[in-house]
Amino acid sequence: MCRFVFYLGVPLALSALITEPKHSLIHQSTHSRERSEPLNGDGFGVAWYAPDMGPEPGLFRSIAPAWNNANLRSLSRVVRSPCVLAHVRAATEGSDVSEANCHPFQRGRFAFMHNGFVGAFSAVRRALLAELSEESFGMIRGNTDSEHVFALLLDNVTEGGATDPAEALAEGLVRTFQQVTALVEAHGGGAAIHLNVVVTDGSCAVASRFASNPDKAESLYMNVGRRYTCRDGRCQMDPAMAGAGSVIVSSEPLTRDPDWKEIPANHLVVIRAEGSAEVRPCA
Repeated sequence: MCRFVFYLGVPLALSALITEPKHSLIHQSTHSRERSEPLNGDGFGVAWYAPDMGPEPGLFRSIAPAWNNANLRSLSRVVRSPCVLAHVRAATEGSDVSEANCHPFQRGRFAFMHNGFVGAFSAVRRALLAELSEESFGMIRGNTDSEHVFALLLDNVTEGGATDPAEALAEGLVRTFQQVTALVEAHGGGAAIHLNVVVTDGSCAVASRFASNPDKAESLYMNVGRRYTCRDGRCQMDPAMAGAGSVIVSSEPLTRDPDWKEIPANHLVVIRAEGSAEVRPCA
C-alpha cells in the first residue's frame, strides 16, 4: 500500500507537506505508522497547479525512493502552489516499478492518485478496458490498476450530468466504484477492493476512503482550517475564520495535533474551491 497527501487552499511551499512536518510524506515513506510494512520505496510523484501559468498541473515522478532524492527536497523548498498531490509508492505485487506507474497520473487539467488495489486485477483488466472510451483507452501508459481506474473515472466525469465541478467529480467517482465492484464480482471472484483516491481539476477535488470490506479500509485523515503553515520546524493548521480556507487529506496525520480527523470508511470528502470540505457516504 502507498501513502499520499493532498492540499487545496492558500498557496504554500511543497515542503510544508513533503519534508517539514514531523510526519511528512518523506517520513511516511520510511516510517509509515498505519501499515504493517513501513517502507514505501517504489518511487514517488508530485503534481502541483500554477493557475497563473495555465490549467494543467506540473508533474515530477521518479522510481527513486522519495527519501533519497535530493531533487525532490530542493524542488519542494522553492515551489509554491494552491493545489498539490504528493505520493510515495509501495508497488502492488505484479506491477512494474517504472516511471509510467508512479502516481500522480495526469490528463489535461485532471490529476489523480491512489492508495490500495483492485483485487484480481489481472482477471478484471480486459473487461475494464472494454468499458473505456477510445480516448481514455489511449491515455493509459502503464500497467497499474490505479491508472485504469483513473481512465474509467474520467469517462464517468465527462458523461455525467452534474454542472457543478465538485459534484461532477463526486458523481463520477461513485459511478466508478460501482463499476469496479461489479467487474471484480463478475471476473475476479469478488476479491478485495481498496480505493483511497484523490481526483482534482486544480480548483476542487474529491477524496475517498473506500473498501469492499469497510472494516479493513486503509487509513485516511483530513485537516481543515484557514491556512496551513510551517515555521521553525512547527507545522499547524490555523483555525477557520473569515477568508479563504485550506484542506489537507493525508493517509496519515502530518503532525500530532488534535485537528486531524479520521475519514469514515466508505465515505467521500467533497472539497470546493473556497476550501470547504463535506464528508458524505460513497453510496
